[in-house]
Amino acid sequence: MILAIDTTHEFGSIALLADGELREEMLLHAADGFGHILYGHLARMLERHACRLEDIECFAGASGPGSFTGVRIGLACVKGLADAVGRPVVAVSNLQALAAFGHGPLRATVLDARRGEIYGAVYGAELNLVAPEMVMRFPQWLETLPEGPVEFVSTGFSPFRAALTGTRFEGAPFVEAPQAIAGAIARIALVKFQRGLAVDPAEVDANYVRRSDAELFWKEI
Repeated sequence: MILAIDTTHEFGSIALLADGELREEMLLHAADGFGHILYGHLARMLERHACRLEDIECFAGASGPGSFTGVRIGLACVKGLADAVGRPVVAVSNLQALAAFGHGPLRATVLDARRGEIYGAVYGAELNLVAPEMVMRFPQWLETLPEGPVEFVSTGFSPFRAALTGTRFEGAPFVEAPQAIAGAIARIALVKFQRGLAVDPAEVDANYVRRSDAELFWKEI
């Protein structure tokens, strides 16, 4: 049984996976942060399925990239709950979770990173990393993509489609992924758990891809 949490963006989600089946996935919206609503929703989800925290075999959390505060809130929750009941944790990249909604052999996943930049990576059909996760402007990122039939996957690809005009990706297929990705995170975590890749909660780190504003400004002082 896997309990998965994503609070890395304004829209987050939680999911419960049991015996390989998604029992429930819930989309959450918290423009002002998830800290004050997350635990209540988790408690009610577990109650609906007559499940106790002790029944969870592995906890899964979205590790980013995304909102720095959101990433920290979700991972702190996952690590705290796992530590309380002595269970392992799997941290899953949001970009890898997006790739789970693709269908092609090369899945270029995209998230808005603001400041005119995107978070991007390329995954294969087995959700294996083909091109590293990075943050940069979308047109420059396109130049780094591998040769082959690339499919774009994003929760909101419309703002980027115009940039494909005149490139080798003009006419490339794209998949609009749902805002709720906790179910995909849970499925990826199950595979990693079965392969012995779940870790102690204390070993879990965030996947920010880029430094926070505070770090950047401190370096400039």
